[in-house]
Amino acid sequence: MQLAGTEIVDTFAEAFPATAARLILTAENRRWCDTAAQVATGFATSVIACDCEAAIERRLEPDETPDGRPGASLLFFAFGRERLEKALVGRVGQCVLTCPTTACYDGLPMGTPGVEKEKRVKLGATLRYFGDTYQISKKLAGRRYWRMPTMDGEFLCEDKVGTLKGVAGGNFLIVGRDQRLALAAAERAVDAIGRVKDVILPFPGGVVRSGSKVGSKYPKLKASTNDAYCPTLKGLVASELPADAGAVYELVIDGLSFAAVVQATRVGVQAAVGEGILQITAGNYGGKLGPHHVRLHEALA
Repeated sequence: MQLAGTEIVDTFAEAFPATAARLILTAENRRWCDTAAQVATGFATSVIACDCEAAIERRLEPDETPDGRPGASLLFFAFGRERLEKALVGRVGQCVLTCPTTACYDGLPMGTPGVEKEKRVKLGATLRYFGDTYQISKKLAGRRYWRMPTMDGEFLCEDKVGTLKGVAGGNFLIVGRDQRLALAAAERAVDAIGRVKDVILPFPGGVVRSGSKVGSKYPKLKASTNDAYCPTLKGLVASELPADAGAVYELVIDGLSFAAVVQATRVGVQAAVGEGILQITAGNYGGKLGPHHVRLHEALA
């Protein structure tokens, strides 16, 4: 398949199930909302070495938030509810509770498709103890919130937040003639995917320069550099790259549904193709890593 002069390799991205949550953060103004959102989703690129994968899904205007203030929607993914709960409590406790004027709400409340009552995890229910017995519980429209005293007033946090089974590890690789062209293509793809609901790109700025493979020649490592796609190793390894490839960037996609990951793949690839982009391909391990296979040709059909 050719698209705008770029070869679309007939392959698939191999994604895997992950437990997901969405938090809605608000603050008195955009500066502090963005600060809390950025810090709360920091060091959350890959479950290979992080407690979760997370990123800002999108900014929210005051008329889109529970309290009429500037907001942000954040998505978090982890292996299992227990790990996800621990990550959320740690990140909200250290990065949102501490940030001036913030509040934290559940972005997957009861009634959201796929969210079940018994699969919610504690958030404010755990953080409330910081109030040292001065915290106050309020229940509004069937949802419980905690108000914890802080030095600038109160921190409002939802008692529990919903979780559902999402999809993590969707991906595609942009093979360019040189670094400048490949990076420009990756930036176009990031911007396009940023307009898709229910997905995030967890790596810095949405782009991965250090794609990895499972395993390593060093026994203690779970993952190592994807040598088949490193341009400097052509001739030294079994390279998958065209002879004139000079740079490769990967976009990793996590979503609340398989359909959302497929849609993000479609719009991302469509935005990336063009001048100097030799190939679009994807990373997989022959179907052994995960059950969700995003086939590039089908995604673009």
